[in-house]
Amino acid sequence: MKQRDIIVQSVVPGSIAEEAGIEKGDSILSINNEKIRDVFDYRFLMANESLVVEVKKKDGEIWEIEIEKDEYEDLGMEFENSMLDEARSCTNKCIFCFIDQLPKGMRDTLYFKDDDSRLSFLTGNYVTLTNMDKSDIDRIIKYKMSPINVSVHTTNPDLRVFMLKNKFAGDVLDKIKDMVAGGITVNCQIVLCRGVNDDRELDDTISDLAHLYPGINSISVVPVGLTKHRKGLYHLEPYDRESASAVVDQVEGWQSKLLKKCGSRVVYLADEFYIMAERELPEYEHYEDFPQLENGVGLVTLLRYEFYQYLGKLDKDGPGTAGRPRRISIATGVSPYKYIKEMTAELEKRYKSLKIDVYEIKNEFFGENVTVAGLLTGGDIASQLAGKDLGDGVLITRSMLKADEDVFLDDMTVGELEERLGVGIDVVNNSGEDFINKVLGRGERSGQADSCDCGKT
Repeated sequence: MKQRDIIVQSVVPGSIAEEAGIEKGDSILSINNEKIRDVFDYRFLMANESLVVEVKKKDGEIWEIEIEKDEYEDLGMEFENSMLDEARSCTNKCIFCFIDQLPKGMRDTLYFKDDDSRLSFLTGNYVTLTNMDKSDIDRIIKYKMSPINVSVHTTNPDLRVFMLKNKFAGDVLDKIKDMVAGGITVNCQIVLCRGVNDDRELDDTISDLAHLYPGINSISVVPVGLTKHRKGLYHLEPYDRESASAVVDQVEGWQSKLLKKCGSRVVYLADEFYIMAERELPEYEHYEDFPQLENGVGLVTLLRYEFYQYLGKLDKDGPGTAGRPRRISIATGVSPYKYIKEMTAELEKRYKSLKIDVYEIKNEFFGENVTVAGLLTGGDIASQLAGKDLGDGVLITRSMLKADEDVFLDDMTVGELEERLGVGIDVVNNSGEDFINKVLGRGERSGQADSCDCGKT
């Protein structure tokens, strides 16, 4: 395979690289006579105190630069591709894959299925390990790529082959055992499909994984996400109140057992299960160190905890005392609606001239089974808020937007939504403090075209 060019995008002023004469546009060919496959090769080789860096200059001239530095000291270079390699795509055809349920006509990047352990380490993505062999596992251990987030779903080899539609999917437990034995911490995800990998299969999976604690740091159980665009796909039933309650009871039984045995609950449920079951969400302490927050596990509990902690520190100075009365609107999903209403009621009780309208936006784009705020589109918000008196503006969560742009899943921008609704849109970070400050109109607005990134709520 031809070696990819590792092209320098920028050099930090005053850095070792600048002093060595490395410039933007140069290519790094090798370090200590070893080719660089990706960012982990680069980091591993760069950690040495003595380096010989082979560089191809922009004019084609080859330099060999000898460098003496402190161990792990950075050279001060950034590259055109942060991973120095293309992301590995998914080779599975999972019966529950959310990307397969997207409608046609969305931006191309939404249809790319990554399944790359390097992205798991760098960004927290979940990987199935199906496109990895022993050399890949050994490389994870060698480079201490820890923690790794693994989509397990089931430890039953035959069932996993069926669920992932991949004949190489059955050895996941062996691969996890090898990583744990090599000192890698693993967080596991189970996407629970009703009548497929729940009930006794879930018991067996939790049991198999929990035996590897503390190498297995946590296990999350999340309900399968089903959109209305499942034509031609494997039939799956959504969870309802009764079936979700059964899952809550089952997992809580495991939590009680594991807390006594391991000193940790180890396995945790996504917030959606409690909401579907119409159960109270667990208390803050239940989630220990919130190991899978980005997977929707404990997200609402943490937000409420931060909300009440910050509210207790505030004085009574608010709208109507330090300034004019304030009316604000909030657009949120069906799942978090109840909890957003609860928190806004507390704010209205404290600040008498504050009026907050919370709108429960139903997901027409993906269908009624999709209830989280993070999968709402600009189009659904625009159509369902059209003609309403929205007061001083609308608040939305960052989780609705693309990571590096103010763009919803349907490609509507925040600016376009502002034009449609005729009011300003303010974007709220996933924290209780920011939620309160944005509701009260304190601090700078953050919904403009150059200031949006992604969170979950």
